[in-house]
Amino acid sequence: MPTVRLSGKVIGPDDARRPIRAKLLFLLFNSGWDIYNSNGDQTVTLSNIEKKLIESDAFVFTPGASLNDMFQAVSIFVGYQTVDPNLQGKPTVILNDDHSWDPLFRVLAHLREMGTIKQDYREFLLTGESPEEVVASLAEVRAEGLPDAGREKIASKPITAADVDPPADLRGNVCVFCSASLEDPAYVADGEALGRLLAENQMGCVSGAGSSGIMGAVVRGSVQAGGWTAGSNVPHIIELEGLPDGLSRLWLQPDIYTRMEVMIENSDAFVIFPGGSGSVQELFALMILRHQKNPAMEGKPIIVFNRPDANGVSFWSPLIELLSHYCEKDEFDTATSLDEIKSLLLEKVGI
Repeated sequence: MPTVRLSGKVIGPDDARRPIRAKLLFLLFNSGWDIYNSNGDQTVTLSNIEKKLIESDAFVFTPGASLNDMFQAVSIFVGYQTVDPNLQGKPTVILNDDHSWDPLFRVLAHLREMGTIKQDYREFLLTGESPEEVVASLAEVRAEGLPDAGREKIASKPITAADVDPPADLRGNVCVFCSASLEDPAYVADGEALGRLLAENQMGCVSGAGSSGIMGAVVRGSVQAGGWTAGSNVPHIIELEGLPDGLSRLWLQPDIYTRMEVMIENSDAFVIFPGGSGSVQELFALMILRHQKNPAMEGKPIIVFNRPDANGVSFWSPLIELLSHYCEKDEFDTATSLDEIKSLLLEKVGI
Protein backbone atom coordinates (compact mmCIF):
# COMPACT_ATOMS: atom_id res chain seq x y z
CA MET A 1 0.00 0.00 0.00
CA PRO A 2 1.17 3.58 -0.60
CA THR A 3 2.42 5.52 2.41
CA VAL A 4 1.43 9.05 3.37
CA ARG A 5 3.45 11.12 5.86
CA LEU A 6 1.54 13.42 8.18
CA SER A 7 2.87 16.61 9.71
CA GLY A 8 1.75 18.31 12.88
CA LYS A 9 1.68 17.32 16.49
CA VAL A 10 -1.31 16.65 18.75
CA ILE A 11 -0.68 17.85 22.30
CA GLY A 12 -2.72 15.82 24.75
CA PRO A 13 -6.35 14.63 24.74
CA ASP A 14 -7.75 18.18 24.89
CA ASP A 15 -5.98 19.47 21.79
CA ALA A 16 -8.62 21.09 19.59
CA ARG A 17 -6.99 19.56 16.49
CA ARG A 18 -7.38 16.00 17.74
CA PRO A 19 -10.88 15.31 16.26
CA ILE A 20 -10.04 16.51 12.74
CA ARG A 21 -6.75 14.58 12.77
CA ALA A 22 -8.62 11.44 13.89
CA LYS A 23 -11.10 11.86 11.03
CA LEU A 24 -8.24 12.39 8.58
CA LEU A 25 -6.47 9.27 9.81
CA PHE A 26 -9.66 7.22 9.43
CA LEU A 27 -10.32 8.43 5.88
CA LEU A 28 -6.72 7.90 4.79
CA PHE A 29 -6.57 4.39 6.20
CA ASN A 30 -9.99 3.57 4.76
CA SER A 31 -8.76 4.78 1.34
CA GLY A 32 -5.84 2.37 1.33
CA TRP A 33 -3.01 4.50 2.73
CA ASP A 34 -0.43 3.41 5.23
CA ILE A 35 0.35 6.32 7.56
CA TYR A 36 3.69 7.56 8.87
CA ASN A 37 3.79 9.88 11.87
CA SER A 38 0.15 9.32 12.82
CA ASN A 39 0.88 10.51 16.37
CA GLY A 40 2.90 13.53 15.26
CA ASP A 41 5.88 12.59 17.38
CA GLN A 42 8.59 11.95 14.79
CA THR A 43 11.52 14.37 14.69
CA VAL A 44 12.61 15.74 11.32
CA THR A 45 16.17 17.09 10.97
CA LEU A 46 18.30 18.30 8.08
CA SER A 47 20.16 15.00 8.22
CA ASN A 48 17.10 12.74 7.95
CA ILE A 49 14.48 14.67 6.00
CA GLU A 50 15.52 13.31 2.58
CA LYS A 51 15.25 9.75 3.94
CA LYS A 52 11.71 10.51 5.09
CA LEU A 53 10.85 11.90 1.66
CA ILE A 54 12.15 8.74 0.01
CA GLU A 55 10.11 6.55 2.37
CA SER A 56 6.84 8.34 1.56
CA ASP A 57 4.48 8.33 -1.43
CA ALA A 58 2.54 11.47 -0.41
CA PHE A 59 2.54 14.21 2.21
CA VAL A 60 -0.32 15.70 4.21
CA PHE A 61 0.05 18.77 6.40
CA THR A 62 -2.46 19.43 9.14
CA PRO A 63 -3.93 22.58 10.76
CA GLY A 64 -2.06 24.55 13.40
CA ALA A 65 1.00 25.16 11.22
CA SER A 66 4.25 25.46 13.16
CA LEU A 67 7.50 26.90 11.80
CA ASN A 68 8.81 23.35 11.46
CA ASP A 69 5.70 22.32 9.50
CA MET A 70 6.16 25.28 7.17
CA PHE A 71 9.83 24.41 6.72
CA GLN A 72 8.92 20.88 5.67
CA ALA A 73 6.18 22.04 3.28
CA VAL A 74 8.30 24.69 1.56
CA SER A 75 11.16 22.16 1.38
CA ILE A 76 8.93 19.81 -0.59
CA PHE A 77 7.94 22.68 -2.89
CA VAL A 78 11.64 23.45 -3.46
CA GLY A 79 12.10 19.77 -4.27
CA TYR A 80 9.36 19.97 -6.90
CA GLN A 81 10.94 23.12 -8.34
CA THR A 82 14.38 21.53 -8.58
CA VAL A 83 13.00 18.28 -10.02
CA ASP A 84 14.16 16.12 -7.11
CA PRO A 85 13.82 12.55 -8.42
CA ASN A 86 12.79 11.37 -4.95
CA LEU A 87 9.62 13.49 -5.18
CA GLN A 88 8.50 12.41 -8.63
CA GLY A 89 4.73 11.82 -8.67
CA LYS A 90 4.33 12.35 -4.92
CA PRO A 91 1.47 14.72 -4.02
CA THR A 92 1.35 17.21 -1.14
CA VAL A 93 -1.94 18.39 0.36
CA ILE A 94 -2.40 20.89 3.19
CA LEU A 95 -5.50 20.79 5.40
CA ASN A 96 -5.98 24.49 6.06
CA ASP A 97 -9.41 24.73 7.67
CA ASP A 98 -7.99 27.06 10.35
CA HIS A 99 -6.11 29.22 7.79
CA SER A 100 -2.90 28.92 9.81
CA TRP A 101 -1.07 28.26 6.54
CA ASP A 102 -2.22 31.51 4.91
CA PRO A 103 0.87 33.54 5.97
CA LEU A 104 3.14 31.09 4.12
CA PHE A 105 0.92 31.25 1.06
CA ARG A 106 1.10 35.05 1.14
CA VAL A 107 4.89 34.86 1.16
CA LEU A 108 4.95 32.50 -1.82
CA ALA A 109 2.42 34.61 -3.75
CA HIS A 110 4.50 37.74 -3.08
CA LEU A 111 7.68 36.05 -4.30
CA ARG A 112 5.91 34.99 -7.48
CA GLU A 113 4.98 38.63 -8.06
CA MET A 114 8.61 39.62 -7.39
CA GLY A 115 9.79 37.13 -10.02
CA THR A 116 11.78 34.66 -7.90
CA ILE A 117 9.18 31.87 -8.10
CA LYS A 118 8.22 30.84 -11.63
CA GLN A 119 5.79 28.05 -10.73
CA ASP A 120 2.31 28.52 -9.26
CA TYR A 121 2.74 27.04 -5.79
CA ARG A 122 -1.00 26.25 -5.66
CA GLU A 123 -0.50 23.57 -8.32
CA PHE A 124 2.08 21.79 -6.14
CA LEU A 125 0.99 22.51 -2.56
CA LEU A 126 -2.68 21.63 -2.82
CA THR A 127 -5.08 22.71 -0.10
CA GLY A 128 -8.28 21.34 1.38
CA GLU A 129 -10.85 22.70 3.81
CA SER A 130 -11.85 19.25 5.05
CA PRO A 131 -10.34 15.76 5.45
CA GLU A 132 -12.56 14.59 2.60
CA GLU A 133 -11.05 17.19 0.24
CA VAL A 134 -7.55 16.15 1.28
CA VAL A 135 -8.15 12.48 0.48
CA ALA A 136 -9.81 13.36 -2.84
CA SER A 137 -6.86 15.56 -3.86
CA LEU A 138 -4.38 12.80 -3.04
CA ALA A 139 -6.29 10.37 -5.24
CA GLU A 140 -6.51 12.89 -8.10
CA VAL A 141 -2.77 13.62 -8.17
CA ARG A 142 -1.89 9.95 -7.81
CA ALA A 143 -4.00 9.31 -10.92
CA GLU A 144 -3.05 12.35 -13.03
CA GLY A 145 0.46 13.22 -11.81
CA LEU A 146 2.08 16.52 -10.86
CA PRO A 147 2.57 19.55 -13.15
CA ASP A 148 5.83 20.00 -15.02
CA ALA A 149 8.08 22.39 -13.11
CA GLY A 150 9.32 23.85 -16.40
CA ARG A 151 13.03 23.36 -15.68
CA GLU A 152 15.63 22.42 -18.28
CA LYS A 153 19.17 21.22 -17.78
CA ILE A 154 21.86 23.72 -18.74
CA ALA A 155 24.92 21.74 -17.61
CA SER A 156 25.89 18.16 -18.33
CA LYS A 157 29.68 18.25 -18.11
CA PRO A 158 31.49 16.46 -15.25
CA ILE A 159 31.41 18.30 -11.92
CA THR A 160 34.86 19.70 -11.19
CA ALA A 161 36.00 22.45 -8.82
CA ALA A 162 39.12 23.61 -7.11
CA ASP A 163 39.76 22.80 -3.46
CA VAL A 164 41.73 25.75 -2.14
CA ASP A 165 42.27 26.25 1.57
CA PRO A 166 41.12 29.59 2.98
CA PRO A 167 43.87 32.20 3.42
CA ALA A 168 45.45 32.64 6.84
CA ASP A 169 44.06 36.16 7.23
CA LEU A 170 40.44 35.15 6.56
CA ARG A 171 38.30 36.61 9.35
CA GLY A 172 35.36 34.27 8.85
CA ASN A 173 32.73 33.20 6.34
CA VAL A 174 29.44 34.90 5.46
CA CYS A 175 26.80 32.65 3.90
CA VAL A 176 24.56 34.38 1.36
CA PHE A 177 21.20 32.76 0.69
CA CYS A 178 19.66 34.26 -2.45
CA SER A 179 17.94 33.71 -5.79
CA ALA A 180 19.55 31.79 -8.63
CA SER A 181 16.78 32.89 -11.02
CA LEU A 182 16.32 36.64 -10.52
CA GLU A 183 18.21 38.46 -13.30
CA ASP A 184 17.01 42.04 -12.66
CA PRO A 185 20.12 44.21 -13.23
CA ALA A 186 19.63 46.17 -9.99
CA TYR A 187 19.50 43.00 -7.87
CA VAL A 188 22.41 41.44 -9.75
CA ALA A 189 24.48 44.59 -9.20
CA ASP A 190 23.74 44.43 -5.47
CA GLY A 191 24.82 40.79 -5.45
CA GLU A 192 28.15 41.61 -7.07
CA ALA A 193 28.64 44.53 -4.67
CA LEU A 194 28.04 42.28 -1.67
CA GLY A 195 30.56 39.75 -2.98
CA ARG A 196 33.14 42.53 -3.36
CA LEU A 197 32.35 43.89 0.10
CA LEU A 198 33.04 40.49 1.65
CA ALA A 199 36.30 39.99 -0.26
CA GLU A 200 37.58 43.48 0.54
CA ASN A 201 37.01 42.81 4.23
CA GLN A 202 38.74 39.41 4.26
CA MET A 203 35.49 37.51 4.65
CA GLY A 204 34.89 34.28 2.81
CA CYS A 205 31.75 34.05 0.68
CA VAL A 206 29.65 30.89 1.10
CA SER A 207 26.76 30.28 -1.29
CA GLY A 208 24.59 27.62 -2.89
CA ALA A 209 27.11 27.46 -5.76
CA GLY A 210 24.75 28.33 -8.58
CA SER A 211 26.02 30.20 -11.64
CA SER A 212 22.88 32.20 -12.44
CA GLY A 213 20.91 35.07 -10.94
CA ILE A 214 21.97 36.84 -7.77
CA MET A 215 23.76 33.71 -6.57
CA GLY A 216 26.13 33.74 -9.49
CA ALA A 217 26.60 37.50 -9.09
CA VAL A 218 27.63 37.25 -5.43
CA VAL A 219 30.30 34.67 -6.26
CA ARG A 220 31.45 36.67 -9.28
CA GLY A 221 31.83 39.83 -7.20
CA SER A 222 33.89 38.03 -4.57
CA VAL A 223 36.08 36.23 -7.11
CA GLN A 224 36.80 39.41 -9.08
CA ALA A 225 37.88 41.12 -5.84
CA GLY A 226 40.21 38.24 -4.97
CA GLY A 227 38.00 36.70 -2.29
CA TRP A 228 37.82 33.11 -1.05
CA THR A 229 34.55 31.55 -2.18
CA ALA A 230 32.99 28.26 -1.17
CA GLY A 231 29.69 26.70 -2.08
CA SER A 232 27.56 23.61 -1.67
CA ASN A 233 25.31 22.06 -4.27
CA VAL A 234 23.81 18.75 -5.37
CA PRO A 235 24.26 17.02 -8.75
CA HIS A 236 20.69 17.34 -10.07
CA ILE A 237 20.57 21.08 -9.25
CA ILE A 238 23.98 21.67 -10.81
CA GLU A 239 22.49 20.25 -14.01
CA LEU A 240 19.81 22.98 -13.82
CA GLU A 241 21.92 25.92 -12.62
CA GLY A 242 25.54 25.12 -13.45
CA LEU A 243 28.51 26.03 -11.24
CA PRO A 244 30.00 29.53 -11.02
CA ASP A 245 33.54 30.16 -12.22
CA GLY A 246 36.25 30.71 -9.65
CA LEU A 247 34.91 28.73 -6.68
CA SER A 248 37.70 28.09 -4.20
CA ARG A 249 35.94 25.08 -2.68
CA LEU A 250 32.86 23.00 -3.52
CA TRP A 251 31.06 20.81 -1.00
CA LEU A 252 29.15 18.38 -3.20
CA GLN A 253 26.21 16.93 -1.26
CA PRO A 254 23.56 14.27 -2.05
CA ASP A 255 20.48 16.41 -1.23
CA ILE A 256 19.38 19.98 -0.50
CA TYR A 257 19.17 19.38 3.25
CA THR A 258 22.72 18.20 3.84
CA ARG A 259 23.68 20.97 1.38
CA MET A 260 22.21 23.48 3.84
CA GLU A 261 23.79 21.69 6.78
CA VAL A 262 27.35 22.01 5.45
CA MET A 263 26.81 25.66 4.53
CA ILE A 264 25.55 26.45 8.02
CA GLU A 265 28.36 24.58 9.74
CA ASN A 266 31.02 26.41 7.68
CA SER A 267 29.64 29.93 8.10
CA ASP A 268 29.90 32.58 10.81
CA ALA A 269 27.04 34.83 9.69
CA PHE A 270 24.13 34.69 7.26
CA VAL A 271 22.71 37.25 4.85
CA ILE A 272 19.29 36.55 3.34
CA PHE A 273 19.33 38.39 0.02
CA PRO A 274 16.31 38.57 -2.32
CA GLY A 275 15.44 34.99 -3.16
CA GLY A 276 12.71 32.48 -3.77
CA SER A 277 11.22 29.55 -1.90
CA GLY A 278 14.71 28.11 -1.37
CA SER A 279 15.75 31.20 0.57
CA VAL A 280 12.56 30.95 2.65
CA GLN A 281 13.40 27.32 3.36
CA GLU A 282 16.93 28.24 4.38
CA LEU A 283 15.85 31.04 6.70
CA PHE A 284 13.30 28.74 8.35
CA ALA A 285 16.05 26.17 8.87
CA LEU A 286 18.28 28.78 10.54
CA MET A 287 15.50 29.88 12.89
CA ILE A 288 14.55 26.31 13.81
CA LEU A 289 18.18 25.46 14.61
CA ARG A 290 18.40 28.65 16.67
CA HIS A 291 15.28 27.70 18.64
CA GLN A 292 16.75 24.25 19.23
CA LYS A 293 19.94 25.92 20.55
CA ASN A 294 21.92 23.93 18.01
CA PRO A 295 25.68 24.59 18.43
CA ALA A 296 25.97 25.20 14.68
CA MET A 297 24.05 28.49 15.16
CA GLU A 298 25.71 29.70 18.36
CA GLY A 299 26.77 33.34 18.08
CA LYS A 300 25.96 33.53 14.36
CA PRO A 301 23.93 36.57 13.27
CA ILE A 302 21.21 36.49 10.61
CA ILE A 303 20.65 39.59 8.47
CA VAL A 304 17.56 39.82 6.24
CA PHE A 305 18.09 42.23 3.34
CA ASN A 306 14.59 43.71 3.01
CA ARG A 307 15.54 45.59 -0.13
CA PRO A 308 12.98 48.09 -1.49
CA ASP A 309 12.55 47.97 -5.26
CA ALA A 310 12.05 50.92 -7.63
CA ASN A 311 8.37 51.06 -6.64
CA GLY A 312 9.15 51.04 -2.93
CA VAL A 313 8.04 47.43 -2.42
CA SER A 314 10.19 45.81 0.27
CA PHE A 315 11.25 42.35 -0.81
CA TRP A 316 10.91 40.36 2.41
CA SER A 317 8.12 42.19 4.29
CA PRO A 318 5.58 39.32 4.12
CA LEU A 319 8.23 36.88 5.38
CA ILE A 320 9.26 39.20 8.20
CA GLU A 321 5.59 39.52 9.17
CA LEU A 322 5.27 35.72 9.23
CA LEU A 323 8.37 35.34 11.41
CA SER A 324 7.07 37.92 13.87
CA HIS A 325 4.59 35.29 15.09
CA TYR A 326 7.25 32.61 15.60
CA CYS A 327 10.47 34.44 16.52
CA GLU A 328 11.72 37.05 18.95
CA LYS A 329 12.80 40.43 17.55
CA ASP A 330 16.45 39.92 18.48
CA GLU A 331 16.76 36.58 16.65
CA PHE A 332 17.51 38.29 13.33
CA ASP A 333 18.29 41.76 12.00
CA THR A 334 16.92 43.55 8.96
CA ALA A 335 18.72 45.85 6.56
CA THR A 336 17.53 47.94 3.62
CA SER A 337 20.91 48.78 2.08
CA LEU A 338 24.35 47.26 1.56
CA ASP A 339 25.78 49.86 3.92
CA GLU A 340 23.48 48.59 6.67
CA ILE A 341 24.55 45.02 5.96
CA LYS A 342 28.19 46.04 6.26
CA SER A 343 27.52 47.90 9.52
CA LEU A 344 25.69 44.92 11.01
CA LEU A 345 28.49 42.56 10.00
CA LEU A 346 31.02 44.91 11.58
CA GLU A 347 28.97 45.00 14.76
CA LYS A 348 27.98 41.34 14.94
CA VAL A 349 31.06 39.46 13.75
CA GLY A 350 33.76 42.08 13.82
CA ILE A 351 34.73 42.42 10.17
